[in-house]
Amino acid sequence: MIGIFAKAGIAALITLGAVSAASANDLSPSIHQVRHDPHRGRICSPIAAVQKARAMGLRRARIQNITPRRVVVEGFGRHGPDRVVFANVPGCPLIRR
Repeated sequence: MIGIFAKAGIAALITLGAVSAASANDLSPSIHQVRHDPHRGRICSPIAAVQKARAMGLRRARIQNITPRRVVVEGFGRHGPDRVVFANVPGCPLIRR
């Protein structure tokens, strides 16, 4: 019988300690953490990719596909249909022509 009371007392102390630890976090001054994602907004704009493809000599350039890693622009070159692939990072560096 004493063992049951002892176990219940220990469980109550553990519960009370957990509740006081949780409430201590609520009483602290609230500090809002600002999350900064350096990769958000750092992409190759589709407009910039089409303009760059046109500057490279691609006529009737249009976006064919956009993935997290690349931007594919299709159009017509001197010898017919052509495709230019840019990296999806600022500045739109050329990957493949």
